[in-house]
Amino acid sequence: MRRTLPLLVLVLAVAFALSPLASDGFNGFTRDQFPVVNDFWPVQPAGWAFSIWGIIYLWLIAGSAYGLWRAADAPDWQPMRGPLALSLGIGVFWIAAADRSPALATVMIVAMAAAAIAALIRTGKTSSAWQSAPVGLYAGWLTAATGTAVGVVLSGYGFLSPQVAAVIMLPLLLLVALFVQGRRPDVWTYPVAVGWALVGVIAANWPVRNWLVIAIAAAGILALALRGAAARR
Repeated sequence: MRRTLPLLVLVLAVAFALSPLASDGFNGFTRDQFPVVNDFWPVQPAGWAFSIWGIIYLWLIAGSAYGLWRAADAPDWQPMRGPLALSLGIGVFWIAAADRSPALATVMIVAMAAAAIAALIRTGKTSSAWQSAPVGLYAGWLTAATGTAVGVVLSGYGFLSPQVAAVIMLPLLLLVALFVQGRRPDVWTYPVAVGWALVGVIAANWPVRNWLVIAIAAAGILALALRGAAARR
């Protein structure tokens, strides 16, 4: 019985990694998915930034396999497995939902991110390449993706303009990221994932010279780096 939950996490990690094969994958929402057509969402990273999913998938599988093999009943692994399994279980169906209903997908990614952050906070207090590092990368990207999804949906359904949605959501996701980073300053992969998303936002906004959004994203990267440096000191 003690191997049931570690095995479940591994199975879900594999299913989550295979889920894009059931569709064309996901590189961001498209304008034809919304009643209000927007040519550009400043809050959404450039499409190439989503390639981080490849690393996330492989690292989660490797970490889950290691956890089953070497740490099935390790006390510092057990607390994080429940919320991680919940997040991965939702994630198995996320791309299918995102292709059909951005609003539903946004609700799902909020739940995925909350569960992933809970899992990260519950990982062992000593940073581990097999446990906290892959969970941190996963949780960090989901933190950024949640801000992106909410911003896109708010503008796609006409509640806010794309620019206002970006100006609101980017600082909010940064506040969440800094809070989580403060809880687990030892897990460097979390701010790296958030920073990668912000680099993607800068790249997406650079051709249109959207300096306000670029400045917010750059300030976010700097804040994450400074907090990380302070933690190391």
